[in-house]
Amino acid sequence: MSMQEQYHITEEPFYQPTGNEVTLYEAAYQQRLPVMLKGPTGCGKTRFVEYMAWKLQKPLISVACNEDMTASDLVGRFLLEKDGTRWQDGPLTVSSRIGAICYLDEVVEARQDTTVVIHPLTDHRRVLPLDKKGELVHAHPDFQLVISYNPGYQSLMKDLKQSTKQRFTALDFEYPDENTETSIVSKESGLDVEQSKKLVQIGHRARNLKGHGLDEGISTRLLVYAANLIQAGIEPIEASKMAMVRPVTDDPDIRATLNNAVEMIFG
Repeated sequence: MSMQEQYHITEEPFYQPTGNEVTLYEAAYQQRLPVMLKGPTGCGKTRFVEYMAWKLQKPLISVACNEDMTASDLVGRFLLEKDGTRWQDGPLTVSSRIGAICYLDEVVEARQDTTVVIHPLTDHRRVLPLDKKGELVHAHPDFQLVISYNPGYQSLMKDLKQSTKQRFTALDFEYPDENTETSIVSKESGLDVEQSKKLVQIGHRARNLKGHGLDEGISTRLLVYAANLIQAGIEPIEASKMAMVRPVTDDPDIRATLNNAVEMIFG
């Protein structure tokens, strides 16, 4: 298997479009424009990238960003071996060489001095300098950079610099409307539509608490987890508490509010 083939997605990921995001992304890819996906956690940004990579039949290399990630983690480093040193490309470099879509998930988590390394790849130059190696990698014609970003987490300490933001086109993602989200939960889990709809109703009530005690609403991902637990034989009320209440808050008042909503909807 070639390096390019190992990063191909062979089976269609389930993705339910909520607007014209597929058409917009295809146009951005056609022009090889960098794309920023903005939206709350667990609303489908990563699944969307996987779906688009499958649809475009392009390899996809994903990186989960974190605050300890260094530029070397993205670009590459020399490794010590018994016979000397060997250079190992990082995921950004591999993507540039083979023409993959490189997806940097939750890029705002990375330090700003780390994100600066993507700048030369996001303008007309489309190059990646490997300073330690003394090499300038010219990006493959198929290479595209995609980042995800959760505006709900932005603060003075954790936000993307304008010099980074203004190198990207952007798509806004929100949680789907009730009917679409019900369809997603049912399709992903196999749970019947009636019970899936109840889970979605709980999710929507919780999202109304965002900014009033909850930092983030209950994600579509957690709704699917609850549906999976119900499919595994757990009572809906217990499944909802395990997947949708306990993960999102430790505040006793907010928990009580959410538990009441769960018991009312499934009672």
